[in-house]
Amino acid sequence: MSSTVALVLLAIAIAVVAALGGYAFSLRKEVRRRDAFRLDEEQRAQQNSLENLDYVVSALVQEQVDITEGSWRCKVLLEIVDPSLTERPEFEAFAQVYNRTRHLKTHSARKQLTPRERMQEDKERLAVEEEMRPAVLAAAAEVIKWRTKGPSALH
Repeated sequence: MSSTVALVLLAIAIAVVAALGGYAFSLRKEVRRRDAFRLDEEQRAQQNSLENLDYVVSALVQEQVDITEGSWRCKVLLEIVDPSLTERPEFEAFAQVYNRTRHLKTHSARKQLTPRERMQEDKERLAVEEEMRPAVLAAAAEVIKWRTKGPSALH
């Protein structure tokens, strides 16, 4: 093999390595961009969830929303922010109401019930609400207290 051929092959190899390096660099930039976008989306979702949580607990404390509906919403929003929050003793009333009422029909499934079945489910829901009202309202007040502590209260 002549030295000219070897130099041409070396130049081609260097060009290929440089092109692959450039491609790897551009892929790395894209991964960083996507990670930053995902992180931004997660932070925005968490902030929206916290704002919605503020509205729901405020409505609960002012008794503008049913105990069952408010509890379900609070449980879901707390889980979005941090799944371990629903396990905190001061917030567990939300999960208790959810667990005791999750089998009840909602929306279109509720419309398909007979009036007798609907009345039976309403009685069951109202009994849970009556029993859990003080605990849920206390949990809502605890969420308000927790939220006033700011972001440091998360953990």
